[in-house]
Formats: sequence, C-alpha cells, structure tokens
Amino acid sequence: MKVSFYTTASGRSPVLDYIHDLQKQERARLLEALHQIEQYGFDAMKTQFRQIEGKLWEIKVSAHRVFYVLVEREEMVLLHAYKKQGQRLPLKEREVAIKRMKEVLS
Repeated sequence: MKVSFYTTASGRSPVLDYIHDLQKQERARLLEALHQIEQYGFDAMKTQFRQIEGKLWEIKVSAHRVFYVLVEREEMVLLHAYKKQGQRLPLKEREVAIKRMKEVLS
C-alpha cells in the first residue's frame, strides 16, 4: 500500500512535522508502523485501524493517532496526527481531519 502525506498549499506536511517533533523512540515507533503499513497493508503488526466517520479513519500506534483517508484502493493519505490524552476524540482534532479529507477528496 502506498502511504502519502497531506500537504498544505504552502507545501508543508502537518503529519511529517508532527512525527519529526516526537522524541526519538516515539518517532521510530510511528515510522515503523507506517513502514509496516506500506509493506503489509491492513495486516501491519502492532497497528490498529478504526473508522471515525464515513471515509475518515485513524491509525492507532501507542498513544498516537493518525487520521487518514483511502484515495483509490491502494493509496493512504495521512491527514492529521495528535497524541491522545483523554478518553474521547477531541472535536478540534476531528474537525481538522475532516476539513483536510474533504480537500483531498475534491
């Protein structure tokens, strides 16, 4: 499966920025999960997938959540990432991901 990153109009990738700002061990864990997804798709080890709303899904890797949308059958576009700190999905995080998903799908 191809994993690609959402980019803003200015060329910035919020998910890559999030990953680069993590501590080395957490960054390695998240990058390994993304590599596993590229290699094995939804059979990737130590990675959980959950549908959020419609075509919006999330990848769970330890405390980190990465929202994505599937474009075509074999391309996953990573839209937004955050560190989960509570029980519920923060509305702000969900809204950012939905906005970017609509942009990618249009």
